[in-house]
Amino acid sequence: MRGHIQAEHREGGFIIIPVLWLLLTLASLAGILTVYLVNTAAALSLDDDHLRSAALVSAGLELTAYELTSAAKPLRPPTGSFSFRLDHARVSVGFRSEAARIDLNHAPKEMLANFFQVLGARADDASGYADRIVGWRTPPSDDAPEAESSLYRAAGVDQMPRGAAFANVEELRLVLNLPPALVDRAMPFVTVFSGRREIDALEAAPEVVASLAGMTQDLLKAFLEQRATLHRDARTIASALGPAHAGATIEVGDSVRVRTVIAFDNGRQATTEAVILLDGGDDPYRILSWRDDPEATAVRRQYGKAQ
Repeated sequence: MRGHIQAEHREGGFIIIPVLWLLLTLASLAGILTVYLVNTAAALSLDDDHLRSAALVSAGLELTAYELTSAAKPLRPPTGSFSFRLDHARVSVGFRSEAARIDLNHAPKEMLANFFQVLGARADDASGYADRIVGWRTPPSDDAPEAESSLYRAAGVDQMPRGAAFANVEELRLVLNLPPALVDRAMPFVTVFSGRREIDALEAAPEVVASLAGMTQDLLKAFLEQRATLHRDARTIASALGPAHAGATIEVGDSVRVRTVIAFDNGRQATTEAVILLDGGDDPYRILSWRDDPEATAVRRQYGKAQ
């Protein structure tokens, strides 16, 4: 009898062990499936937020274009902001004329040299940087077709000067001899979309105003202290800027930089910076530049340099 009972126990054990392995396998598969479904749901949620962000940014751009084009061009505000709620999100929009920045394709050499001095470069170095920027954007001449390119070849770099207008501000990183740290400091103040030699001194950053030819420290201090109260007319600005007024303008222009911050009700946030052109064609505006999360891009660049 004892042998018979022991045999039954052994047979039962052989049955139980495969069943346990099967249950463990099913549990593992269920866990893997759960992780997959969670990750998939998260990815779909992120994709959905990305699509919603693009739509909300477009709505902000359209409202900006409508606000600016609804007034006569001389009466357009050079800067402004507004906000609205849509699709379970709060959208904050701020815009500023590109004339508040230095245009790499049109700024005169003296303004560029002054600008780099303001950013910390020595006078001789700043003048050389300005020469290289002018050389980059200037078509080769018949008299010296290889003059600028020869400098790049002598330096042993791979890139050659464009010999035409800058296509975007990031090309500044390719200009010969410009220190990367200096270029990083310059980025918030430069553009390729203004289309003018002058800057809007009433809206420009102090670093940009300080770059005007004829500007002094005392004149800059006095102008910045009073500019919030100045009227937007040529005579007033000329009087306030004195010998530096030749490089300033009161024209708003057609290029506008628009910054959009989206705060979703689920806690996520998205930031976009775009430049639009109010060209008066069939469409209310044309997008010249679009960059998502500009702060994160700057942080990644700085972090990469620190490694």
